[in-house]
Amino acid sequence: MAAKSSPPSLDRLRIRADFLRAARGIRRSNGSLTLETCPTPEPALKPDAMRVGFTASKKVGNAVARNRAKRRLRAAAAALLPLYGLPGHDYVLVARTATLARPFPALLEDLKAALVAAMAAAAAKARA
Repeated sequence: MAAKSSPPSLDRLRIRADFLRAARGIRRSNGSLTLETCPTPEPALKPDAMRVGFTASKKVGNAVARNRAKRRLRAAAAALLPLYGLPGHDYVLVARTATLARPFPALLEDLKAALVAAMAAAAAKARA
């Protein structure tokens, strides 16, 4: 009997250097969020794991609004990254002002489109 493969685990990015490295990688923007991604560096690489971080600048609003935007992004990432993300990659989701007002299903579609576009760009970069 074959064992079921578990979805990749989601570890959190917490160090500023990791966020800056992701910002230098592939970036895809939609109306309600920006996705930045890059391969996980060798020392932090775990098999079947991906790392994710969330950020919201003061342009999004006050502290309450920024925290709400990050909570929405965390929920969207938990739903979609195991399905569309690649293990061995870091992802940073950047909130925008539209993150707060966008209906959650539309936010999920924005994240899905950004993930698909970023993975296509990563595959094209790997081929070149």
